[in-house]
Amino acid sequence: MLSRVLVPMDGSTLSERALTYALENHPDASVTVMTVVGEPSVMMGDAVGLAFEDDLETAATDRAEPIFDRAREIAADHDAEIDTVVAVGRPARAIVTRADEYDAVVIGSHGGDVVDRLFVGNVAETVFERSPVPVTVVR
Repeated sequence: MLSRVLVPMDGSTLSERALTYALENHPDASVTVMTVVGEPSVMMGDAVGLAFEDDLETAATDRAEPIFDRAREIAADHDAEIDTVVAVGRPARAIVTRADEYDAVVIGSHGGDVVDRLFVGNVAETVFERSPVPVTVVR
């Protein structure tokens, strides 16, 4: 039986399904929702704004809050509580680094991008291959 489950969420429908799966299949586990905000760089679209923030941690938390709000709604629908954590960096690397603190990772197979829908997403695949704990990929 699992006691600690990590569920990375990116705001996609499949990440919401992953959280639902974790809550339904591991009702006694402590579930932590993790959102990874891209590391600031002048080449990284949405994350570029982080490069100009005075307080990176606060800015990352602000960007993660809408995802956490949705995660709390899903948890409430299952009469459950969740913990949340924000990381900054490359999603797959951040998830794998944090994974050893948990018994398992439950992750959506891909984000919302049209190209990602054709195959298991790069983040999910990397987490599956490199995680130190079992990974369930939800489609």
